Amino acid sequence: MSVSVLADLLEFTRDGEWGKGEPDAGLVEVGIIRGTDFSNVRYGDLSSIPKRYVRSSVVEKKKLRSGDVLIETAGGTKDQLTGRSVFLNESIFRGSERPLLCASFARFLRIREGSADARYIFWKLQDEYIREELLPFHVQHTGVARFQYTQFATTHALELPDSLDEQEEIGSVLSALDDKIELNRRTNETLEALAQAIFKDWFVDFGPTRRKHEGVTDPVAILGGLITDPAKAVALAGLFPDRFGDDGLPEGWEDKGLNEVAEFLNGVALQKFPPTGDDDLPVIKIAELRGGITTKTNLANRSIADKYLIKDGDFLFSWSGSLMAKFWTEGEGALNQHLFKVSSATHPRWFYSQWVHHHLPEFQTIAASKATTMGHIQRGHLSAARVIAPPEPMLGAMTEIIESLVERTIHNDLENRTLAETRDYLLPKLMSGEVRMRNAEKLVE
Repeated sequence: MSVSVLADLLEFTRDGEWGKGEPDAGLVEVGIIRGTDFSNVRYGDLSSIPKRYVRSSVVEKKKLRSGDVLIETAGGTKDQLTGRSVFLNESIFRGSERPLLCASFARFLRIREGSADARYIFWKLQDEYIREELLPFHVQHTGVARFQYTQFATTHALELPDSLDEQEEIGSVLSALDDKIELNRRTNETLEALAQAIFKDWFVDFGPTRRKHEGVTDPVAILGGLITDPAKAVALAGLFPDRFGDDGLPEGWEDKGLNEVAEFLNGVALQKFPPTGDDDLPVIKIAELRGGITTKTNLANRSIADKYLIKDGDFLFSWSGSLMAKFWTEGEGALNQHLFKVSSATHPRWFYSQWVHHHLPEFQTIAASKATTMGHIQRGHLSAARVIAPPEPMLGAMTEIIESLVERTIHNDLENRTLAETRDYLLPKLMSGEVRMRNAEKLVE
C-alpha cells in the first residue's frame, strides 16, 4: 500500500454551478446534480435532478463526463455529514439528453490517468465517509454544514494499493454489485409500468369489454396487446364480458369500497414497547417506509401482538404526513401508528395494492387540505374510494398473470437488499486489505 493525498491524484477539479431557473440568451439547458440526488444518480436514475440554464462558456468548462467523481461540499446537517460522493459511469450520460453539471454545493473530481483508478477512488471516499474519517472536515457554523474540501484534499492521507490493476479489480467488484442493483431497479420499473398499464386498461378504461363490444375478436387485441402470450390471451379474453350493465360497469362486475376488499390495520404507539436489547424489532415509521431502516431507526421489543409484525412482502400504506404505499422488503419490523398494513382474505395483493395506488393522489390531496401540522386521511375516505371488482373466476385468471409481476418485483427488491449488504460488508474489508480479491470474487458470484 502507498499513501497519497487526493490533490496529487487529480487532473482537474472545479466547483459546480446553479445557473438560472429560466432560459435566456447565451444560456444552455443543463441537468444539475445536487447532493440530495447522489443516491438516485448512483443507480442511473436522473428523474430528481432539476433543469437549469447556464452560460455556454461555463458549461464547456464544467460539464461532467464518464469517470468523474462528485463530492458534496455543503448542505449537510448535524445528523448527516457533508462529503457524500458519487461515481458517474457511462450509463448515466446515456440517460440524459442535456449536459450534466454538479450543483454549486458540490465539486467534481477528474482523476489523472495513471495516478489512480477513478472507481477505486470513489469507493475509497465512500469508505472514508461511512467510517466518519471525514468528520474533522465537517464544519457547521450556521444552519448549513460545509465540507472543508481544500484542507481535506491536501492533508488527508489516503492508503491505496500500489498496483493500478488491483485498484481496478477492487473498484470493478464493488461496482458490479451496484450495477446488478441498478439492473434490478430498472427491471422493476418495467414490471411496475406493465402492471399499472394492465390495471388502467382493464379496471379504469374497461378496455377489453369495450373492444369486445365493438366486435374485436383477436384475444391479444382484446387485451390491448398487454398480454402477448396467445394461450394466456385466449383463456383470459374469453372471461371478459362483451357488454356493460345498467350501472355502466362490465356486466357482472361490482362497485365496492376500498375497505371492502382489504383490511387496513393501523399500527400502535410503539414507545409503549421499549427495547430490551434482546432480539428487538426495528420500528417502521413513515421515515423507514420512505428511506429504509437506518442506524437512527428506533427499536421495540417483541411483546407486540403478532398482527403488528411486519414481514417481507407486506403492503404498507402511510395514511398521515407523507402519504405513500409500497411492498416492504427490509426484513422484520414493528408496525408504528400512522401506517396501515394492508391485507385481504378475499382479494389478491396485486388487486388491493393497485387500487391503493390508484386512489393515492386523491388521498394526498385530501391530506394536504387538512388544516393541521400533519395532514391525514380517515377511514371514511377508504370506504368512499371506489373499487371495481370482477367476479371470482376472472379475478383468479387475472391473478395468474399479474401476481407474477408483483412477485418478481419483490424478489428483485429482496435481492437488492442482499447485494447491498454484500457490498457494504466487502467495502471496508477490501479497502483495508482484510479480504483479498479472490475471496471477494467468490462472495460476489
